[in-house]
Amino acid sequence: MGAIAEVDNINHPIILFDGVCNFCAGSVRFIIQRDTKENFRFASLQSGFSKDLIGATNLTMDTLLLVEGGVIYKESTAALRIARRLRGGWKLLYGLIVLPKFIRDSIYRLIARNRYRWFGKKDQCMVPSPELQARFLDSF
Repeated sequence: MGAIAEVDNINHPIILFDGVCNFCAGSVRFIIQRDTKENFRFASLQSGFSKDLIGATNLTMDTLLLVEGGVIYKESTAALRIARRLRGGWKLLYGLIVLPKFIRDSIYRLIARNRYRWFGKKDQCMVPSPELQARFLDSF
């Protein structure tokens, strides 16, 4: 059964992230610490799960993606939709959704383009701890 069918069976938002990017892996750890209701599930963009899912779309594998309610969100919209589900003041960031998308996405793309240079890159994808493996859809 392919990833698209698997997504239909998952009742949680799914975050697809760059598993070799230090900033992205750090962001996943940040989200996990603030996702006290364990809403989110995760998969690295390098995983078979993500490749199957993205292969069925015209999206590229170089951005954060959020699959929520059967819709795929990307870039700043994905980041803001994630923030609104986190505990604490982070949910207030969702208010930035009122800014024009081209402005939000321009800032997002600036960070995304420079993420390896600014934050570094690993040789392999982040490996979740045994306690977290159930939240990762395609553990390595």
